[in-house]
Amino acid sequence: CALAWVYGVSRHRRGAPTGSTSNWIRGQSSLAQQPLHTARKPRKGEHKWAAVVGLEIHAQISSNSKLFSGSQVCFAAPPNSLVSFFDASLPGTLPVLNRRCVEAAVMTGLALNCHINKKSLFDRKHYFYADLPAGYQITQQRLPIAVNGSLTYGICVGKRQSQVTTRTVRVKQIQLEQDSGKSLHDDLRSQTLVDLNRAGVGLLELVLEPDLSCGEEAATAVRELQLILQALGTSQANMAEGQLRVDANVSVHHPGEPLGVRTEVKNLNSIRFLAKAIDYEIQRQIKELENGGEILNETRSFDYKLGCTVPMRDKEGKQDYRFMPEPNLPPLLLYDATSLPAGADSQQVINIDQIRERLPELPSVTRERLVQQYEMLPEHSFTLLNEVGLLEFFQNVIKETRAEPKKVTSWVLNTFLGYLKQQNLAVRESPVTASALAELLDLLDSKAISSSAAKQVFEELWKHEGKTPTQIVSEKKLELMQDQEALEQLCHSVMQGHPQVVMDVKKGNPRAINRLIGLVRKATLSRADPAVIKAILEKQLSCHGSCPPA
Repeated sequence: CALAWVYGVSRHRRGAPTGSTSNWIRGQSSLAQQPLHTARKPRKGEHKWAAVVGLEIHAQISSNSKLFSGSQVCFAAPPNSLVSFFDASLPGTLPVLNRRCVEAAVMTGLALNCHINKKSLFDRKHYFYADLPAGYQITQQRLPIAVNGSLTYGICVGKRQSQVTTRTVRVKQIQLEQDSGKSLHDDLRSQTLVDLNRAGVGLLELVLEPDLSCGEEAATAVRELQLILQALGTSQANMAEGQLRVDANVSVHHPGEPLGVRTEVKNLNSIRFLAKAIDYEIQRQIKELENGGEILNETRSFDYKLGCTVPMRDKEGKQDYRFMPEPNLPPLLLYDATSLPAGADSQQVINIDQIRERLPELPSVTRERLVQQYEMLPEHSFTLLNEVGLLEFFQNVIKETRAEPKKVTSWVLNTFLGYLKQQNLAVRESPVTASALAELLDLLDSKAISSSAAKQVFEELWKHEGKTPTQIVSEKKLELMQDQEALEQLCHSVMQGHPQVVMDVKKGNPRAINRLIGLVRKATLSRADPAVIKAILEKQLSCHGSCPPA
């Protein structure tokens, strides 16, 4: 991240906010548009600032049922259609722990290099919201299931973002807890409706230590975590469906001085908005402090339309959650090969070592394999994994084509991905299939068409679904000329028609022969191989005009 240190530049006198709220918001929005100050030497009178960022991440566990009840988990189901008596907190109902959720927590902890506690405890966290019918949430405050891990991620640096540097953020703890319901605010009728479908869904809360310093680092770390959860199958981590939500704690201070007062930006449900919110909040705090103000310990939300954070509530009166042990759940006991009781039923206990053996290939290992197997650059492996569905598309093309992996990589990352970005499409929405691209690369590899013709074919494939590359080549007459004698005749004619260019070649101008190649290709409607044209031209030029064409 270029923002290891941030330098303040504002030196205006602090003034009390004036004008309407809309004026204040417009001021906040204009700040959001300003670029962050990148690391440089401070000018006279300037002080450098260090930003500190910590994250709390809630990931919904991939499970058919909820954490403590048998209710089904399903996104966008009709309101209050997936609510058991326990979810509604009816008297006399008791929690039954979901084995799948525990295994998902252990697997995630192992993938993040955590220490798995063989004994963990459940607690009640009391607070009163309309969508929390029990008046408390079951969580793991005192002794969580996993602690002291690390998450390694890569940041692209350099002028062209072509170098990857590895960084690590510490994972303080991973704990199991219930999700709350959902409050639906109807401003038209001035009422709030409650949907309890989500109440009791199993969550993994991952607390990352404040080892991050900017929005880019936070966004990259969360994206890496998202890939890990998806590879493990412990969470689908679909942010658009609320399956991965992030709270960011942000503060700034002068290096060597105590950490500043932090603010919490809640419920960030997009990686892009996460980066923007953190970078904006860093700049807002610096500006406030430089103008003589102070930072409040408050909760803020991110207004994505204005690109700024806005206050939600202050934290000066710290809320007492009145944590207490959950009386209806015994301690959660886990075992490994050394502590497993003799004759224990594998269905009744959870074996940490067995879960470790089931760990799949993690994203970092996948990247290393891609680099070694296909000789691609590390940054290319990052792009393949970071774009949803792109790695699968790439591997399908590789399976079906005879073309070299390097050529496949180039076409997938440059041409194919470029078209997707231009049209703002996901990989699954592409009109060009992996089979079609593989067929196109085979035509190019067998020298049936030229590179420029291949790009024309790809463009036609993008516009007209259903046609094959071979059909397009035939319809557009894009096949390479195979008639050597005709090509030699064309080269001779071009040289005769452009004596000055021929003279420039003989004088040693290296660009002049490219001009001749271009003229010949134009005459063939780009149906001739440039390498073949160049070989013929060089042969004819070596004759110094004394050799007749073949």
